[in-house]
Amino acid sequence: MAQSLDIDLLRSFATVAETGALSRAAERVGRSQAALSMQMKRLEDLVAQPLLRRTGRGVVLTVQGERLLVHARRILASHDDAVAELSGGRLNGTLRFGCPDDYAQAFLPTLLRGFAHLHPDAAIEVVCGATPRLEERLARGGLDLALVSVPLAAGREILRREDLVWVAPRGAAAPWPDPLPLALGDPDTLDHRAARAALDAGGRAYRIAYASGSLSGLLAVARSAQAVAVLTRAAVPPDLRILSRGSGLPALPRIGLTIRLDEAHAAPLTRAFAAHLRAVLPTL
Repeated sequence: MAQSLDIDLLRSFATVAETGALSRAAERVGRSQAALSMQMKRLEDLVAQPLLRRTGRGVVLTVQGERLLVHARRILASHDDAVAELSGGRLNGTLRFGCPDDYAQAFLPTLLRGFAHLHPDAAIEVVCGATPRLEERLARGGLDLALVSVPLAAGREILRREDLVWVAPRGAAAPWPDPLPLALGDPDTLDHRAARAALDAGGRAYRIAYASGSLSGLLAVARSAQAVAVLTRAAVPPDLRILSRGSGLPALPRIGLTIRLDEAHAAPLTRAFAAHLRAVLPTL
């Protein structure tokens, strides 16, 4: 590629990809929708490839756009790391961050290590809980930022997609008891609602053997072989196995990960950590 890729164009492109809509992306980057459209046209001219496809619900990436997004996120993360390190722009203070247990186990160590390298004077207080509890706490002002689960059809920024899966001990064998014993999250969580909806649609009888927002509790029940659990794929430990479609259980949906914060009133530290999540989480 003979042309150079402008950082501002890549940042705007990544924002469009994350939000799925030019209008929402324009608000975030502080440009008019017409100006953002011109940026995307300029980027497409630079790479000589179509990157976006307009639909009735917004925009989606073409195959070439998906390929560029991988590079764009890597370039932006390296660029921002270099600027922060060389400019001495290290932040301090305390950030209250909410994260579901399953994502905390899978992603939080890498996310925190990377941010601590950039801003060693910043302190992050982590609060783990189910998405509805985190959103309640965020609404009360008890959190600055939260990573939460949302339906993919929710029409909002999606940083990462995760499969919901049925989980059982490695030694457990079908057929499963009837009614099927389940270990699920709180009744208002996505995993709980998705599992029941899938079983109801398939006419499969079930009973709730355990329902809790505690990941350790769900894992304990699953390991005891007393119930089949529903987890995100990233949260499944090595001693448990994901049940295949041949197990006789219905398919479960994918869900999305997004962040919640008050963009207009967020402190610099909060905005910096949100940018870090947007850059790093999709690449893990």
